[in-house]
Amino acid sequence: MIRFLLLSVTLFYGANALADDARPKVGLVLSGGGAKGAAHVAVLKVLEEQRIPVDFVAGTSIGAYVGGMYALGYNASEIEAIMMGENWSDGYSDIIPREALSYRDKQHRDRFNIPINVGYSDKEVKMPNGLLRGQTMSILLQRSTDLVHKFNSFDQLAIPYRAVATDLETSLPVVMDHGSLVDAMQASATVPGALQAAQYNGKMVVDGGIANNMPVDVVKAMGADIVIAVDIGSSLVKRDQLASTVAVLNQLSTMLTNASTERQKQLLTEQDILIRPEVGELSTTDFTIMPEAYRLGGDAIASQLDKLKSLSISPAAYLAYQAEKDAQRLSWNANIRQPVVALRFENNSKVSTKLLHETLGIKVGDVVDKKTLEQGISNIYALDKFERVNAEFIDTDAGRILVLNTQAKSWGPNYFQLGFSWEDDFTLDSVVSLDVAYTLTDLTQYGGEWRNELRLGFEKLLSSEFYLPLDSDQRYFARTELSYERKDWDFYQENNRVLQLSQTNYRADLGIGFNYVNQGAIELGLTVEQGYLENVALFDDLDYNSYGGYLKFGFDDLDSINFPTSGNRLELNVFYRKDESPQQLSSNPSEISFQFEGSWRGALSVNNHAIVGIASFATVDNDDQFSVHVSELGGFLNLSGYHKNALVGPHKVFGAFVYQYDLGRDMLGMTDYPLYLGASIEAGNVWLARDEVNFGELLYGGSLYFGTDTSMGPAAFGFGWADDGEKSVFLFLGKNW
Repeated sequence: MIRFLLLSVTLFYGANALADDARPKVGLVLSGGGAKGAAHVAVLKVLEEQRIPVDFVAGTSIGAYVGGMYALGYNASEIEAIMMGENWSDGYSDIIPREALSYRDKQHRDRFNIPINVGYSDKEVKMPNGLLRGQTMSILLQRSTDLVHKFNSFDQLAIPYRAVATDLETSLPVVMDHGSLVDAMQASATVPGALQAAQYNGKMVVDGGIANNMPVDVVKAMGADIVIAVDIGSSLVKRDQLASTVAVLNQLSTMLTNASTERQKQLLTEQDILIRPEVGELSTTDFTIMPEAYRLGGDAIASQLDKLKSLSISPAAYLAYQAEKDAQRLSWNANIRQPVVALRFENNSKVSTKLLHETLGIKVGDVVDKKTLEQGISNIYALDKFERVNAEFIDTDAGRILVLNTQAKSWGPNYFQLGFSWEDDFTLDSVVSLDVAYTLTDLTQYGGEWRNELRLGFEKLLSSEFYLPLDSDQRYFARTELSYERKDWDFYQENNRVLQLSQTNYRADLGIGFNYVNQGAIELGLTVEQGYLENVALFDDLDYNSYGGYLKFGFDDLDSINFPTSGNRLELNVFYRKDESPQQLSSNPSEISFQFEGSWRGALSVNNHAIVGIASFATVDNDDQFSVHVSELGGFLNLSGYHKNALVGPHKVFGAFVYQYDLGRDMLGMTDYPLYLGASIEAGNVWLARDEVNFGELLYGGSLYFGTDTSMGPAAFGFGWADDGEKSVFLFLGKNW
């Protein structure tokens, strides 16, 4: 059917061939300019209204995107709808959403909240060559272009097409004329330093604006007789606006791109048409200006209508031109609806192909749509092992071949992580914590890790853990951990510290576990502890030790640990121990104890309103009044009226109901980060002895706060109180979990 349609169109188009051959060939050149690229769409719309055919198109950066969409067969209205309907700001963040991470990776993200990409191997510290990897932008572009196959030549498109990038090694322009359309668009728009350099034909390439921001020479080389060039480059700013380093760097970038544009303008002749919308002062990165850029693009081309009309063709000839474009596009759409006949994995990592296959979730015989492929790619990227993950299609007579490309992190395989928190209630006792981790990965066939952590600040921790997946799917694992920890038990009266005990603890864990789902794990193991308590003012050091076993269960699909709007986090831990402690601490120096711990946090939201529930408990079942295994209350959303960890004891109960309103997105127009106005109602207490537990002694309180969740972690400022008169003004930055 498709072949018959193409034959019919060819015959129809042939009827107008003689007249068409007599007209000059028109080449369209679209320059780079970021968000101002909406002006290009307005130009396309007028060209269509005036029945001006485009025979060749070349573009740089955003011009490569708009030009590529037009070359693919989309009309101006379709491009406008896609471009204006997409949230382009999402493309400037490659952070994996918390809810997509595995259960283990969520725990690491919560503790190591500062997003750094730093590794160590081959006796040197390594970092990526761009702040962003370009993963999310790649998905946005694929969403725009649909799942078209790789092209042996971009001359096979409805309109022959070229995209221009810059060779980062030589600074020369690189004309991209084949391969993946998405890769060509993205390479042309890869801002050096901000995005990792792309690869094309063995070259490391970045944004084409540096070498050739308006590629007139390229479209002339393709065969254009007349060129319509659209320049949306930025204008140089005045001296009084060059007051910062960023402003100076932007000015230098503008000089480079404008210089390349000026060189290309010299190639234009009198019969060529240059369109320069008044967009020079508009931002290249603020995509809210697109409607204004679109309007200015329309104004600019309207001033050139007299000259443009000479390029108009007859309605019949333009109809034939459109029909041929539509037929080409129809053939690609027909291929998109074909089933997958083979899966290929170009796996440039040590992650098993079996795990990639299962995580992708696509099988031979499936008809793949954009949503399915995007979800599969996102699931693989969420394994947090890759620099980039993308997919391409090769179309055959039998069906589609899906090729999945995975690229391991170039700064691996050994990585640093960093976490920081600061909590202050405007007393003399600020709580500061700095966490550093160094992880060696890919140590075994199935991805074994050796992880070492150091914590400095109000708590001290040094730990070393071997984590060994036992199968290619990484469902089963063994874990061994050795740790040293030192922390204080602070006792407060009227929110002032009156007593401090210091605990030093050495622990060894040996466990086996099962990741029953991506969001949850169960672990069974043995544990041994040895330590001592000290307080010089009251008594000498008191030694203790214990050994036994544990069972841990966890599930976590929260979208944020501090300000969630959806999901649940549940943890249940049971410890069986034989405790040995000195006579000063216990009437029974050797006894059996059971410790139970549980916590839950869940959230649901409607529009910009969220309800969060919090609950936790802990208890130690033994025959004595003392246990070194304690829990704490106090701090933000943990009895907010109290200083952090002001209440200490082995028996704890706590619950809170929290309301969050996203004031920033709803009223202030903030898009990058939320700004929450929150309120909580809280109740809880701790007890030193089990027979002292009395729910009639629950402390009640609440808080009012402003908070935000950023890529650097949460931040909040507010006021907390309790019904016994305790109150605090709190401020925290960084992790609070």
